[in-house]
Amino acid sequence: MIQSETLELLEWHRLCQHLATFAATKLGATAARHLKIPNSQTQSEQLLEQTKEVYQLESRLTTGLSFEGIQDIGDSLERAERSGVLSGDELLAIATTLAGARSLRRVIDNQEDLPILTELVADLRTYPELEQEIHRCIDERAQVTDRASQKLGEIRTDLRRLRTQITQKLQNILQAKSGAVQEQLITQRSDRFVIPVKAPQKDAIPGIVHDTSTSGATLYVEPNSVVPLGNQLRQIIRREQAEEEAIRRILTEQIAAVKPDLERLLAIATTLDMATARSRYSYWLGANPPRFIQREDSETITLRNLRHPLLVWQQQHEQGQPVVPVDLLINPLIRVVTITGPNTGGKTVTLKTLGLAALMAKVGLFVPAREPVEIPWFDKVLADIGDEQSLQQSLSTFSGHIRRISRILEALGNGGLGLGNGEKEIPNPQSLVLLDEVGAGTDPVEGSALAIALLQYLANHAQLTIATTHFGELKALKYEDERFENASVEFDESTLSPTYRLLWGIPGRSNALTIALRLGLKPEVVQQAKTQVGEATDEVNQVIAGLEAQRRRQETKAAEAQVLLQQTERLYKEVSAKAAGLEERESSLRASQEIAVQQAIAQAKGEIAQVIRRLQKGTPTAQEAQQATNALNQIGQQYQPATPAKPKAGFMPKVGDRIRVPKLGQIADVIAAPNEDGELSVRFGLMKMTVKLQDVESLDGQKPEPVVKAKPAPAPVTPPPQSVPEIRTSQNTIDLRGKRVADAEYILDKAISEATGPVWIIHGYGTGKLRQGVHTFLQQHPRVNNYEAAEQADGGTGVTIAHIK
Repeated sequence: MIQSETLELLEWHRLCQHLATFAATKLGATAARHLKIPNSQTQSEQLLEQTKEVYQLESRLTTGLSFEGIQDIGDSLERAERSGVLSGDELLAIATTLAGARSLRRVIDNQEDLPILTELVADLRTYPELEQEIHRCIDERAQVTDRASQKLGEIRTDLRRLRTQITQKLQNILQAKSGAVQEQLITQRSDRFVIPVKAPQKDAIPGIVHDTSTSGATLYVEPNSVVPLGNQLRQIIRREQAEEEAIRRILTEQIAAVKPDLERLLAIATTLDMATARSRYSYWLGANPPRFIQREDSETITLRNLRHPLLVWQQQHEQGQPVVPVDLLINPLIRVVTITGPNTGGKTVTLKTLGLAALMAKVGLFVPAREPVEIPWFDKVLADIGDEQSLQQSLSTFSGHIRRISRILEALGNGGLGLGNGEKEIPNPQSLVLLDEVGAGTDPVEGSALAIALLQYLANHAQLTIATTHFGELKALKYEDERFENASVEFDESTLSPTYRLLWGIPGRSNALTIALRLGLKPEVVQQAKTQVGEATDEVNQVIAGLEAQRRRQETKAAEAQVLLQQTERLYKEVSAKAAGLEERESSLRASQEIAVQQAIAQAKGEIAQVIRRLQKGTPTAQEAQQATNALNQIGQQYQPATPAKPKAGFMPKVGDRIRVPKLGQIADVIAAPNEDGELSVRFGLMKMTVKLQDVESLDGQKPEPVVKAKPAPAPVTPPPQSVPEIRTSQNTIDLRGKRVADAEYILDKAISEATGPVWIIHGYGTGKLRQGVHTFLQQHPRVNNYEAAEQADGGTGVTIAHIK
């Protein structure tokens, strides 16, 4: 009971409603609004893993995880099991749910590193054959289709034929009795075809009156000649309805046969939707995944920049005030934290924020705090927050608090305080207790004593207790027991308002007299009050004020250091990005150069292969060999990269010169000039050594001239006979196919004027006009010696070779 009260006090239901808005299905939204809190740490860790994997999955997908088509078919499955006949809409909903679940499984199976989700959908059965059968029998309007059965198709054929007959007869009557009808219209009343007849002329068209207009001026009459056909139509419609129900019954029985698997499918889809809702809500909050710690292993509770999730929602959706985060860093020895400070300073909000953070971690939600988020797994979260006053039960504020605290102690496993000498600490307390204004509502002396006794008891029986109080005596517990810690909410005296920041290690000081003085209370009254309080209290407040000032100075320095760190990180990222961009650009240029080189090599190989094939056609003569050699030289000149310009002449080290040896990072003196092998002797300091000429440079960065060894004169080579080659290449071949004669003449003239040897002209066969025009142009050109048709292997009469003077 106290745990449900705690959920109400922490407004847990509101958080669940917010979570439900991120669900994609009706089932997921319902489950989110009635969120169950796990009873074991293992269950919580599994839920967190689900949330993490969905978070990771949706970061990879462009549109997120889709639950399109999945509907709440639970009631339909129950009716199917009880031999009910499902409607077309229900059958269609089951088919779309099967398709949606199959799509979900496909998306998860196509991803890597999702072991929890993959295991979750491993047993998912989606029955594609059942889905196909439903779509075969039910159309998108949820109506039974003609193809559902042969019998239904025949019935509907008869229906269409009969409706056509009825319509034709009524159309004839409308034309024959046009003066008696209200308008040329055929309509239906109670599945009977009727025509609108003027009331005064109802006898002109004898028949059955099925309806009357509101004014009574029009009667909707079924003519007697059509009544037998209408009766027959109604019988066929009943047969149609019976056949449709039979088809839907068969489909319902197939669904009932696999009901357990479909219920399992719904459960898996709901689990996935819940994990997706948790992931999306956590992303919206800017939350981070928590890690459950063991305080027995000396691990510290770490919650930096912890924000209240409901206040974040209020700020975003209801134009609320900006949320002020709190830092909770609680070392393993601390069991009780007392928070002091003025009212409306944020003490109660701190309690609720921590309680909600503990519950969010338990249900698999991320916690709205900065990484790392480290928090224990609390088996129970118990709270006494707010006023428990009740006029109906004659309870004062104090009585209400005591009633609720008693229930908290009972939930911890012991109904009484049990502060005797024989009391033993329970072996593994796992609960979180949150107490607001502990001991308030009664005499300050007795209330303070009761609060001290209660907190000492909770130090033994709960893993962590956070209590807010105005009692100064509770501040001293820290100095008597190492398991206690003080904290306070900061108060700005200049503005007489709280800052909502939590200060650790410093107890709150009284601000009542300062506020009273600032608000206009007479100084002599405030001074008299200070006298009543005593000098000791005033000295304590001065010490606390000094501690607060020192803390603010440290925080200012820490903030400045944080700014410098952020600037350094930003500069590092910019430099890294520029370096990566340069590397990528260099790689791209290198790749494009390699592609260009490979293309040039491939084209050159192709042209060389043409030369070789020409030589292989017959017995090569010396003239043909020379022609081939010249053609290959021409290809080499075309594709060989340009010879790089010779570098500027370097220097030649001489004895006494000072040079730099980059590999050693030293400046040395030359003590021996370079020999024929390009080696010279140098000295730096007391060390002498021999280095190679290419390993040194001048002090201004010049490289030395290489030493060239004398080479023996080459043997004379007999020059080949000088003759002009007639080898066809891509450079001396012109393709004129598809050109007009005038365009061809312009291209020919340009090619012949630049040619140094024969020109191969491809004009094709066609009608022969282009060939005739080419020959006429060649006959008149001054640079053309003669022309002839190419060999059959080179195109025959479709190619002409022009020999240039």
